[in-house]
Amino acid sequence: MSAFVYILTNRRYGTLYIGVTNDLIRRLNEHKQKIHESFSSKYETIHLVYFESGVSIEGAIMREKQLKNWKRSWKIELIEKMNPTWEDLSLKFL
Repeated sequence: MSAFVYILTNRRYGTLYIGVTNDLIRRLNEHKQKIHESFSSKYETIHLVYFESGVSIEGAIMREKQLKNWKRSWKIELIEKMNPTWEDLSLKFL
C-alpha cells in the first residue's frame, strides 16, 4: 500500500503542518472541513503545498519524522523546489 507525506500551510511562508496518510484525498478533505480539532484546524493549515508518495506507511512515517526535525529553512526550500509559487496543490485533486 502506498502512503503519502504532505505539507500544508495557511499562507505562503506561514505555519507549516507535516502529516502522513494512506489516502491523500480523504485526508485533505478532513483538513479542509476541519473534522478533527487539531493543530491543523487551529492554525487553518488547509493548503497543500508539498507531497511525496512512499512505498510503505512505515517509510512515509520515517520521512515525516525526518522532515519534522528539519530546520524551517530546509522545509521552505523543499516546498519551493516542487512548488515555487506555493500553489494549493489540493485544487488538482479535489
